[in-house]
Amino acid sequence: MDSLDLKILDALQNDSRISMAKLSEQVGLSLSACHRRVKILEANGIISGYTVRLDRNALNLEIQVFIEVKLTSQRKDDINAFERAIAFMPEVLECHLISGEFDYLIRLITKNTAAYEELYRNRLSQIPSVSKMKTLLSLSTVKEFKGLHLDS
Repeated sequence: MDSLDLKILDALQNDSRISMAKLSEQVGLSLSACHRRVKILEANGIISGYTVRLDRNALNLEIQVFIEVKLTSQRKDDINAFERAIAFMPEVLECHLISGEFDYLIRLITKNTAAYEELYRNRLSQIPSVSKMKTLLSLSTVKEFKGLHLDS
């Protein structure tokens, strides 16, 4: 990858709906050269897909929480059971295996506290391998993820 590829990636992170003509103009390449580079970035898995960022407040998704989760053990079966259960919870936006006192960090969004309580009581806490959970309520978002920082 060179600086032109990084410019392309940065532009696509900013606006994935940008036309190929505008993208090529923005990065200083011919239309065909820009298109070829984008196709190569896709084929190599550097561009893994295109998406839309939604405004959760406009969709009445008021509650964002982070949950630290501790498992009963580090056995492969317990880890696999937990990860399978989490994979089927659409409210869970992210789940990270972490180091430290807890085993996982989950980020999720729900409509309101009642919806969060239902998820917490009836689904998360019912995963057999979970021994402890600590909820951290997000009061506001200071900086939201908008794309990876690319040095170009």
